[in-house]
Amino acid sequence: MSVLPGGLRVCVESVPQYGRGLAAVALTVAAGGDDDPAGRHGTAHLVEHLMFPRSGGGSADPTGEGYAALVAGAGGVCNAETHRDHTVFHTTVPAESLPDALAWEARRLLGFAPTEDVIRTETDVIGEEIRGAGDAGRSWESALGALYPGSRDSFGTAAELAGITAGEVEAFFRAHYTARRMVLSVVGDVDPAGVMAVVRAVFAGVGVIRVAGEAGAAEGIRAAGEARAAEEARAAGEPRTAREIHTAPLPSGRPGVAVGHPLPDPVADRPAYLAQAVLAQVLGRSRLPALARSARDGHRLTSATVTCGYHGQWLASAAPDLTLAVLGRAPGTEVDAAVGIWRSVLRAVAEGPLPEAEHRRAVNSLLVAWHRQADSLPTRAVALGRDALLLPGSAGPDALPAELRRTTPAEVAAAARALLEGPATVTELAPQARTVPTARTHTVLTARAGTELAPQARTVPIARAGTELAPQKGTVG
Repeated sequence: MSVLPGGLRVCVESVPQYGRGLAAVALTVAAGGDDDPAGRHGTAHLVEHLMFPRSGGGSADPTGEGYAALVAGAGGVCNAETHRDHTVFHTTVPAESLPDALAWEARRLLGFAPTEDVIRTETDVIGEEIRGAGDAGRSWESALGALYPGSRDSFGTAAELAGITAGEVEAFFRAHYTARRMVLSVVGDVDPAGVMAVVRAVFAGVGVIRVAGEAGAAEGIRAAGEARAAEEARAAGEPRTAREIHTAPLPSGRPGVAVGHPLPDPVADRPAYLAQAVLAQVLGRSRLPALARSARDGHRLTSATVTCGYHGQWLASAAPDLTLAVLGRAPGTEVDAAVGIWRSVLRAVAEGPLPEAEHRRAVNSLLVAWHRQADSLPTRAVALGRDALLLPGSAGPDALPAELRRTTPAEVAAAARALLEGPATVTELAPQARTVPTARTHTVLTARAGTELAPQARTVPIARAGTELAPQKGTVG
């Protein structure tokens, strides 16, 4: 890790055994949905989109070729995600094209100046993404908002974005995309000294506030955002204390119920956080499917999805964060009955002791997921940036396997007790006619698959076996 004179942190990792002639770049920015100005929810998401202009000229495109087109022309792929507390841009290219990719990344930051026409195009695209958000995403955002009043989802609100101006967008960019609020990470078949030489040359002016008036304006915007957050979320560090918080029903393709629980702080209480990740795996892998198949008391579940962390990505956000159970209800199974099944499963684990073999299987399944992704260059680049920006003191992604192995059955039982004793949200998922797709969508920037960013807790359709390893996304560009 190096720090440029302006404050930009740069992490370079040479992993030729994974890289095989490739390199990945991740730019992680401490700006997300929680930073959106009052009345302009979705600004962070919009800025992410505007880093990929769809027409010639403008913010990152002075020559008429957009960033995505330049990356694709080099044989690479790129994507981005807006989260509640950060935005991350990641690009993978042949190692020989890395100097160019770094220059393009710096250029789109230095040249950010979107036009009104491009802004209108992107707000329309974001509106479609909002309308196309899936059941799991809406359930997660509903639970977070109920437990932590004032929290912001990462998508935004189409009505509030409708009137946003270029001046407002640029003001947000200048206030939040500063060098000290960004981490640049480069991973792959690279020479660290050579990478740093290029970075120092092309990123020298990135995120540097040069004018006193500009610095004052940026500070004013940040201060206003902090005041809004303090006013809207006075209990930002602590969830509501009500035992069960019922939220408004949400439309769904099938009847179900979503139950949300707050997670421990992944920095201040990391062992308890990791125990929750193991617990989610235990619940989804064996406990819930077995109970549903037994049709105990005539109540049945048709499916059970248990995710730990932001939209299923654990260790991908700072606190606050959630564990979310989404339970499919068979005909005749009421919401309270489904919640009762969930709590009965938690009680069984809490009263333990959890069998050693079951605990080991859950930990091993998370380790297998981690190792399957360990050679993914963008995964490593993104993880390094997030650790540096959001999880200070983290020993890095390669320390995670040992940390998981240290988790004990007693800690998993304690994690189950914490869910039983703490606050929870209950959201009915009510079937109704729908015209929107149920899957979360990504704006396609180049021909590519989505990047797996972290092993997620177990997702189990009860009707079939198999382990789903890929995480759900945060929001998306």
